[in-house]
Amino acid sequence: MPFFSKIIKPLLALTLAAAVLSAQGCTKDSKPDAKPAEPAATAPTAAPAQPAAKPGEPRTIALSVTEKGYEPSPITLKQGEPVKLVLTRTTDKTCATEIVLEDYNINTPLPLNQPVEVAFTPNKTGQLVYGCAMGKMVNGVFMVE
Repeated sequence: MPFFSKIIKPLLALTLAAAVLSAQGCTKDSKPDAKPAEPAATAPTAAPAQPAAKPGEPRTIALSVTEKGYEPSPITLKQGEPVKLVLTRTTDKTCATEIVLEDYNINTPLPLNQPVEVAFTPNKTGQLVYGCAMGKMVNGVFMVE
């Protein structure tokens, strides 16, 4: 048993510490969450349907930036349909303090608890990933049809 106490227990402690630190992700707070982590979903969940835009007006989509990231995600868009995002960051416990969409030259700061409007028109189909300025560590997805 001395081997177990001297070697295995410290290794287990290091492994547990590494797991806790890696679960922190891109947050500013060094305290672990009080609630247990939720298991990862096996398939992405679709965002709730947004009302259709009136003719001549961009489709308005409300997005929140929470401790979980950009919500909702994924969101389906139509190629050529103008979109107006209304983003509200509701937490300081994230590095997602802006929205970055390189393909559309968008890098817009998101002040805490203040809605920010970002407009663009998707010009190609496929998956469009947006996110924070830290290499999109925190990100969301638009599926453009």
